[in-house]
Amino acid sequence: MITADTVWREMGLNDGEYASILQTLGREPTQTELGMFAVMWSEHCGYKYSRPILSRFRQYREAQAAGALENAGHIALDKDLGIVFKVESHNHPSAVEPFQGAATGVGGILRDIFTMGARPVAILNSLWFGDLDDARSRYLFENVVAGIGHYGNCVGVPTVAGETHFHPCYRSNPLVNAMAVGVVPLRNLAKAAATGTGNPVIYVGSATGRDGIHGATFASTELNEGSESRRPNVQMGDPFLEKLLIEATLEALATGAITGIQDMGAAGLTCSTSEMAARADVGIEIDVRLVPLRDPSMSTYEIMLSESQERMLCVAQRGREREVLSVFERWGLHAAVIGHVTTDGVVRILDAGAIAAEVPAKALTDNCPVYHLEVRERPPIESAPRPVPEPLCAAGENDASGALTCGSALLQLLGSANGASKEWVHTQYDRSVQTQTVELPGSDAAVLALRGSEKGIALSIDGNSRWCRTDPFIGAQLVVAEAARNVACAGARPAGLTNCLNFASPEEPARFWEFRSAVDGIATAAEAFGIPVVSGNVSFYNETAGEPIWPTPVIGMVGILANPDRAVGAAFQRGDNGGQLALVSAFPAGAGPVSCGEYRSVICGDEGGPLPLIDLEAERRLFELLVAGHAEALFASCHDCSSGGLAVALAECCMLGRVGAAVVLRPEPAQTSVAARLFGENSGRVIVSLKNEAGLARLQQLGEAHSIVVEWIGTVGGEVLRVAIGAQTAFDCAVSQMQAVWRRAIPAMMIRAQAPTSASECVGAR
Repeated sequence: MITADTVWREMGLNDGEYASILQTLGREPTQTELGMFAVMWSEHCGYKYSRPILSRFRQYREAQAAGALENAGHIALDKDLGIVFKVESHNHPSAVEPFQGAATGVGGILRDIFTMGARPVAILNSLWFGDLDDARSRYLFENVVAGIGHYGNCVGVPTVAGETHFHPCYRSNPLVNAMAVGVVPLRNLAKAAATGTGNPVIYVGSATGRDGIHGATFASTELNEGSESRRPNVQMGDPFLEKLLIEATLEALATGAITGIQDMGAAGLTCSTSEMAARADVGIEIDVRLVPLRDPSMSTYEIMLSESQERMLCVAQRGREREVLSVFERWGLHAAVIGHVTTDGVVRILDAGAIAAEVPAKALTDNCPVYHLEVRERPPIESAPRPVPEPLCAAGENDASGALTCGSALLQLLGSANGASKEWVHTQYDRSVQTQTVELPGSDAAVLALRGSEKGIALSIDGNSRWCRTDPFIGAQLVVAEAARNVACAGARPAGLTNCLNFASPEEPARFWEFRSAVDGIATAAEAFGIPVVSGNVSFYNETAGEPIWPTPVIGMVGILANPDRAVGAAFQRGDNGGQLALVSAFPAGAGPVSCGEYRSVICGDEGGPLPLIDLEAERRLFELLVAGHAEALFASCHDCSSGGLAVALAECCMLGRVGAAVVLRPEPAQTSVAARLFGENSGRVIVSLKNEAGLARLQQLGEAHSIVVEWIGTVGGEVLRVAIGAQTAFDCAVSQMQAVWRRAIPAMMIRAQAPTSASECVGAR
């Protein structure tokens, strides 16, 4: 029995929630029961603050009402195969133990995929850190990337795409979002429900240890100077064991003997038993002394709350349990019948036959308290301390006076942490294992040609916290549009999205308003584009000592390619000297305000300014045009204009292809600045190269049909990127010079000072 008056508060429960537990049970809870309620009623597991807002996503609302929320979401690839995908955060664990925090984040999201019966084929990630001139940020960055690479490379799943951002607001609270994608025969989709009274409940995978206890509770609180002591809440991963678990699970599912299966992730055995039982409106009884343990002295409380990695819980058809057990045993994994499905709707935990916990399954899941938090709207953040400086048009990098020129501004952007090449990151990942990767990291989207289908998929993951800080509703729409535009640049029809919603404390009204507004923005854009939101994750309390991160919703997008052989990347093709360049725009030139966010940040050190114009219907027409152009094999390259604007996008195309270009932009009205023309981040713009003038003419016809502006802007060729505005040269930069700045920036930043050799600076250091 509970003896300490406030023990529930230490577990993360409030007094009202404890009173509700007393009412539900009709008695005081045991320590194990209280721990089970604490983890399942945490925001991380129970979504007690976010659930009412997430109902704005149609598919989430419908699945929640039907009790059919699964490990991950899926869309149909063709009549036989489906694509399963999801993104999740591992932010807090990565802040206190970056290598294992990131590694186990990859392992957990992979299990969400193969518990659906899908073979994992791709990993993506979205990473956000403090400035690299800070030793602690370098330490986190280095070890997070190493952890992702270690786990993904060892388990044999390629890391095919991602993004990495740097800003001081993430110094104490980095964001580590991992996305996984798998392929499954639609007829073999597995469910996470414990169906079949009397069916055996089977534990498989790694033995249970003391790592990760109360990890879900840890993820539902702010970081602080004492968070270093929470390192035991971070799990330890074994990717080689996970590889065995993937193969064994898919083989066992193929027998048809398994009726339900779920990963033991956050909250471990507590979550998997209660959620599987609640989905099927049944009960589950297990005996913890039948659970494979690393230490037999572990208590019932520790066993039920452990978040040891590489573990699954499944329900088999009665009489076929030996068939399932033998599969896992053959792969050298622990496998044991630990209980059975009951009819009474209760999760009953025995310890060597003695009852240690008896809790209605739905009390832990469906009846998790839901809070409608106070909301305080704040105005959009548009102002900036000083105006954007106007660069001088001059051939070469600088003029004689050393003043800021268009060329020097471009090189500063390419040499900044956010604008630089991320090869330092993605070259640590195996990108081609499984030999299905068609387009490697560096372009707008990864492309996979999938075995067993004539179709392929394009994958992208995107976030922009500057936009979402300025206006979370519009900013979130812009992020969805960019993610969809990226897969369309590869020739894919945007077909489904997942989201990872990274925000500060929901208990602060203005922060909760940011969350609600961003969800509304995602839902609005998804509905306008006809793209279902099939899965997602919420990560709150991303702040340290009262310093919040910027609102950072991250969108994972999956597009379907009718013909992956026709996919193209962002690189201009060196063999296409004389190839035609076109700027494809959803809006006419000069429409709406011009955002110069990255230019302002790098050149001025300021944040702010207006957001780009957003027109969801125009964006949708742009996607259709791009897919149509790819279907006719018009494009030699295709690249979205985003951070840093047109000049940076052109430079990236040249550097990736190791070839120059001659670009002539039409003069704009006098009120349009050179900075806005070159570095403005207008949405809905794509640079394409075409092999000849006939291709350009056909693209212009398609543009007219889709009400999209197609403007000729120059040709591919040479060793220099030369950009003129009318008759005046804005800049010319040698491709080799741009490459040197772009590729060397991150490695140089990483060796500026010795990174710390321990986690002593990990949390709360100033």
